Amino acid sequence: MTAKECILTRRSIRQFQDTPIDHEVLNGIIETASYAPSWKHTQIVRYIAIEGELKEKVAACTSAYPRNGEIMNNAPMVIAVTMIKNRSGFERDGSFSTPKGTGWQMFDAGVASQTFCLAASEQGIGSVIMGIFDEAEVSAVLNIPEERELVCLIPIGYPAETPNAPRRKPVEELVTYM
Repeated sequence: MTAKECILTRRSIRQFQDTPIDHEVLNGIIETASYAPSWKHTQIVRYIAIEGELKEKVAACTSAYPRNGEIMNNAPMVIAVTMIKNRSGFERDGSFSTPKGTGWQMFDAGVASQTFCLAASEQGIGSVIMGIFDEAEVSAVLNIPEERELVCLIPIGYPAETPNAPRRKPVEELVTYM
């Protein structure tokens, strides 16, 4: 599979088979995702693989959008993407290196999350990146340390659906040549 084929065929999957994710397969996906670029090679992203009863507790933290809890309960595993705070975009003295301030660390976490999803897709594993959940509640359930921040949740599993690609904007609308 080429990178383009992987990008063009990857979809957000919300229905999963009951097949568990082998931990060695997940380790390989994370190893691939570790090659995502990051600001000054800070590599701030950390993953938490959630299964079983703990996954059910995390899924319950979605009162703002209950459908996300249903999707998580349907997935054999949920990945919590966290980042080490105040490194990406910061100098050692704590000052910002860029005018983006704290935004750069979220950029790095987003790049790593998408790289994770593409690496999973290459292995036949579907995913959907979620941002609507009670962050404080999930962080408490997962006992996330103070120096880290929860970025998103990614339910993963072998797809039980094959969604069509949504309509894309034409290239002419997306690019400006100057």
